Amino acid sequence: MVSIDTFRKLALSFPEVIEEPHFEKNSFRLKKKIFATYDDIKKRACIKLSEIDQNIFSSADKTSIYPVENKWGKHGWTLIEMKNVNKDLFIDALKTAYCEIAPKKLADQIRPNRNE
Repeated sequence: MVSIDTFRKLALSFPEVIEEPHFEKNSFRLKKKIFATYDDIKKRACIKLSEIDQNIFSSADKTSIYPVENKWGKHGWTLIEMKNVNKDLFIDALKTAYCEIAPKKLADQIRPNRNE
């Protein structure tokens, strides 16, 4: 299980990230772009991944990480069941979501040499 406190601490540790409300959820943003949200009622996160990364993470644990079941899922939005997900898998997925929207200079601070 990954708590909201762990989620928040990790997300806010990334360069230039801020937390803001997004409807009934908490959102984590970089330069006004959301890369993750947290639904405290459902204990579920939603992150933005590329289609390829979404397939990779979903295949690792289909019960904990899976595409949103509508057009948003086809654009990479992926749900994570926080009470079931492995912490290391979650950390890797959240870093990947941040790097998906971050400029290369900022993404390289999280994942150096990611394109080499």
